[in-house]
Amino acid sequence: MVYGAGLRLDKWLWFARLAKSRSAAQDLCESRRLRIDGRVIDRASALVRAGSVLSFPRNDEIVVVRVEGLADRRGPYEEARHLYTDLSRPLRPTPGLTSASASF
Repeated sequence: MVYGAGLRLDKWLWFARLAKSRSAAQDLCESRRLRIDGRVIDRASALVRAGSVLSFPRNDEIVVVRVEGLADRRGPYEEARHLYTDLSRPLRPTPGLTSASASF
């Protein structure tokens, strides 16, 4: 893990295996379709830090992840998976609780 100010966004996306290649990560960053903490990003050199929340479209869904750590290399999937927490996955429904019976 790298501890310090931050890491280039395109490198982090590639290290975390959220982009298939570094050039695909650069294209995503420059497409203005990626956000860090709600701020639109238009350059691959933007810095990402632990605690940042990234959101971007992938296929027909919106991916939302919180950065948990920075890496110094692109490792296997099991290692890369520890770099972020996926916030875009729907919560599991509670057994016996339907949306009609839930009161908010």
